[in-house]
Amino acid sequence: MTVNKLATAKRSRSITTEEVLLILCHSVTEVLGNAGNDKVDYSPMVQKINKTCLRPDIGCFVLFDGGFSGLVIINFTAESAMEIYRKYLLSMGMPENELAQLHTSDEVGNVMGEIMNQIVGDFTNKVRHQLRTSITQSQPKMMAMNKQVQISVNTTLDQPQSRRVTFTTEKNNIFYLELSMDKTEFIKLHDFDEAELENPDDILAENKQQKDESVSPAHGNNDFDDLMNDLGI
Repeated sequence: MTVNKLATAKRSRSITTEEVLLILCHSVTEVLGNAGNDKVDYSPMVQKINKTCLRPDIGCFVLFDGGFSGLVIINFTAESAMEIYRKYLLSMGMPENELAQLHTSDEVGNVMGEIMNQIVGDFTNKVRHQLRTSITQSQPKMMAMNKQVQISVNTTLDQPQSRRVTFTTEKNNIFYLELSMDKTEFIKLHDFDEAELENPDDILAENKQQKDESVSPAHGNNDFDDLMNDLGI
């Protein structure tokens, strides 16, 4: 019996830093897609790096802690930041003549910070769902800069690992995602059901459908009763 358990454990699929990074990359593309930037894609190659940095022209970082600790940084060029900013607000119906013209504008920084917050929020939700552990995030810090600034996590990481992924927008502008986190490995001890993540729009639509279905039979019965009355039955 013991031998069988050990054999099962050895065959269990493990999830490492690269898989966690892939979850984060999916969050980036999905959130940006919902924000009017559905053509954003990332390189299939990931870089191992020794340190994480905020780089020109706009950098944003978020700390997370809990089941594992780490740091997420996204560095935008001025061109990629403005493209994402403009498409996001235009998709929301903002008139083009009211958009900021410079990446150093406070409005651009606020919008990019909001998008970063949504990305990491989606990431923490996916981690909780897929890895069955919980992490919490700090408030995103977004800033425009003209020189490189090194950022490190203000906690002791267990054998920190850092990775960088290159993203490309529809107009071929570049931005970079950097992740630094504990060296960790999740090993599935046994299979478990993964229910689909709930979408608020789907829940509302389902409730509306159930309400319509509950009304329709009642309406049908009234028509039937009226017909019977007309026939004198």
